[in-house]
Amino acid sequence: MTQLQGQQCEIAWFSALCDDDYEFLGVPDAQLQSSWEHCRNIVLTAEKGGFDNILLPSGYQLGLDTTVFAAAMAPMLSRLKLLWATRIGEDWPPQLARRIATLDRVLGPNAAGAGGRLNINVISSDMPGEKMSSAPRYARATEVMKILRTLLDGKPLDHEGAHYKLKLDPPRMTTLSGKCPPFYFGGLSPDARDCAAECADVYLMWPDTMDTVRGLISDMTARAAKFGRTLKFGYRAHVIVRDTEEEARAYADRLLSKLDDEVGRAIREKSLDANNAGVQRQAELRGAAGGDGFVEENLWTGIGRARSGCGAAIVGNPDQVLAKIRAYQAEGIEAFIFSGYPHAAEADLFSRHVLPHIEHGPLTF
Repeated sequence: MTQLQGQQCEIAWFSALCDDDYEFLGVPDAQLQSSWEHCRNIVLTAEKGGFDNILLPSGYQLGLDTTVFAAAMAPMLSRLKLLWATRIGEDWPPQLARRIATLDRVLGPNAAGAGGRLNINVISSDMPGEKMSSAPRYARATEVMKILRTLLDGKPLDHEGAHYKLKLDPPRMTTLSGKCPPFYFGGLSPDARDCAAECADVYLMWPDTMDTVRGLISDMTARAAKFGRTLKFGYRAHVIVRDTEEEARAYADRLLSKLDDEVGRAIREKSLDANNAGVQRQAELRGAAGGDGFVEENLWTGIGRARSGCGAAIVGNPDQVLAKIRAYQAEGIEAFIFSGYPHAAEADLFSRHVLPHIEHGPLTF
């Protein structure tokens, strides 16, 4: 087994802040519920294992508050970057800019001392209890990213849009670099794609067939070019790696062995984002899969039977998992966000059996 030479990518893990950790999918386990102690241990496992970044998800109805958790974790970490998720519908942009700058300072500098270690996962969410249609919701997210970038780049703001009319000096608190941290952003609808093309730095996609991944990268590259911009591309997936493919597939079957279909449906519908285009595409992917749940070589859709959002896993032995990652890299993917059940145990397995064979490091912008 050899490293993929000359093509570096960012490898991130995931901390289950939103009540999303199981030994058996759909079966609650008190030891794996989102808690400060449990989610902290996942992050520390990722730091010890050598991951570059870790996604801290956000869900209004689920689990822990992402901001408080990120601030508490920051002093415990010496190297790991945080991909901090923020739900746009729940915040006011000037306050959000100050919070981002403060978190960046608390987390501390990168290895080169040239900037901070905070990345922002922007979620175009509704305000809890309200519902906004797609076009104005993504238009609002576009405005927010423009406002944040202006303020966090240290520039005065004079913004007049459909959602915000603001004239402000930049906040005194700046990030360590004096620049806005990179925005990681995902969404499949035309409104979401245009928002990402205009404002995001990394376009994130959920698992899909290789042909669809290739087409999405082509489409988003063209959309970004219309704004005179370029994007980096990220891929969010679960992973099951074992010594042999047979063992990996057996573990996938075990994950679903106690799942009640009605419980799985309830879990999928619990999220406020359960009906968006990306979630619907994950359902289509499950429908296209064979009887074993595999929609293409080493891509298993069974996870989505008990999860809203990212609903498929790369499953196989270390060589097969590496080959799949390299195939995505060949299409233009530069950042990966992986997870597995249970999250701490699977992070350890991936860090020992796959990560040492990948040339990886934090993305540069």
